[in-house]
Amino acid sequence: MSGNELQGSTDFFQGAVVTPEAVPNLPQLMKFDKKVAAGARFFQTQAVYDIAKFKEFMKHARQHQGIKILAGLVLLKSVGMAKFLNNYVPGIKVPDELIEKLKAAGKEKALDTGMDICARHIKQLKDEGICDGVHIMAIGMEDKVPEIMQRAGLL
Repeated sequence: MSGNELQGSTDFFQGAVVTPEAVPNLPQLMKFDKKVAAGARFFQTQAVYDIAKFKEFMKHARQHQGIKILAGLVLLKSVGMAKFLNNYVPGIKVPDELIEKLKAAGKEKALDTGMDICARHIKQLKDEGICDGVHIMAIGMEDKVPEIMQRAGLL
């Protein structure tokens, strides 16, 4: 490092990122395979909202023995946030069904609805054994994480 020879090896556990809901998906699967070949042992995904599509990705991921997958879950705070993600963040697609739920909740209850959506996804991912864990991205609302976990039945 910086021209100095390292003595021994590190005990890093190499990880990488993957976008399982990207369209088209084939380039992501190819990148995933290359990252595994390069030594990645775990992956954290970009935000996942379509569990059925994520299950399809996981069929591919499970072909690699010992690779762990953490599903990324971004807490939806509003309809505007959901639309922003769809329009400006590559690889993320908040389904219309979820946007409609946020709309129906109204501005005053949108965050609460977003917390329910996140908790429901965590519960499904856990109950069905779809992946190995989750990474809750509550962007500016980190104080809501314990409640989300409680709603998901984890606390």
